[in-house]
Amino acid sequence: MDHSEDRRIAHLDMDAFFASVELLQHPQLRGQALVIGGQRAARSSTGDYLRLRDYSGRGVVTTATYEAREMGVRSGMGLMKAAQLAPNAILLPPNFDAYRDYSQRFKSAVAKISTQIEDLGIDEIYIDLTGLPEESVALGQRVKAAVTDATGLTASIGISPNKQLAKLCSELDKPDGLTVLQRCDIPSRIWPLPVGKINGIGPRTTARLQQLGVHSIGDLAAFTPAWLIEQFGASFGHFLHRAAHGIDDRPVVTKRRAPKSVSRETTFERDLHARHDRAELAQIFTSLCERVADDLRRKGVRGRTIGIKLRYADFSTLTRDHSIDQPTRDPQRIRRAAGECLKRVPLEQRLRLLGVRVSGLISEEQAAAAEPLQLEFDWTGCT
Repeated sequence: MDHSEDRRIAHLDMDAFFASVELLQHPQLRGQALVIGGQRAARSSTGDYLRLRDYSGRGVVTTATYEAREMGVRSGMGLMKAAQLAPNAILLPPNFDAYRDYSQRFKSAVAKISTQIEDLGIDEIYIDLTGLPEESVALGQRVKAAVTDATGLTASIGISPNKQLAKLCSELDKPDGLTVLQRCDIPSRIWPLPVGKINGIGPRTTARLQQLGVHSIGDLAAFTPAWLIEQFGASFGHFLHRAAHGIDDRPVVTKRRAPKSVSRETTFERDLHARHDRAELAQIFTSLCERVADDLRRKGVRGRTIGIKLRYADFSTLTRDHSIDQPTRDPQRIRRAAGECLKRVPLEQRLRLLGVRVSGLISEEQAAAAEPLQLEFDWTGCT
């Protein structure tokens, strides 16, 4: 049983964070479809903003405004595909220095209200509000006001007895939402949601559950733990049962351990082939390297061992590592070194997962200047 009913855990998620930061710099673009991604200049040669239809080359969507999302654009999508959905959307390159600055601002503002914060990434945190005296709605409004005062941006907050429920309910009233949810609200507010809304259930598991007739979280809650364990194994089966019933006793972890490695991986919506889907794989590969590099910068570390992880269509998994002379956090150097790893793996089978990892970490203070690698890799070399 989860004995956390007396806890108050908040999940705070900044609204369309990267795009919202850009709109502070480009207020004339408010209300328009805006996509962040690629590495091109913010304006075309004529001085106008670059339109997505005019973009060519590789690159993926980092984020998009809600107006672009309504057209089907989503994070991680290839920019060429996004251009088919929203050709008139404005395209801006990401400005990670600005995003990190505003991330620090909103977290510092929240820390003045509660120091019990678990950092989940650049735009979201958990907050343990259990010991604070105010009632939940007033407290949530105070946190939201502090964030807006510090950044000029809005955030959505879910407050609930545990992390799993808090993360779910922070999405219920986006943008600029505040949702307070108790365990008695689960049947009416949580069970009607699609099963894929549960944090930890990805696209492949969602598809498998749908094949079994499980479409909503309520559908999942109706099955016994024994049936879920039979279908998904003991560990994941127990997780599915607990998540569907809003059971989660994980604490808010405020102390950050020094990381041993930093990694990003993605499971594809469909299995991809190194030759037939090389353009899409190249976009995903580059995006993973860029996201790992940003994680390294945010954590203040560099690494000299770059690795890849491949999972094939038959679920077999393979990893390879490549060490460089000097530690780095540069996305291009990470991509080149990861490309060296790719040269040492068989790519005849279709792939269902790709990951990039950097280990052998040292702090910025310890890191020496690094010379760029001269090695290149391109998916077009795969046969």
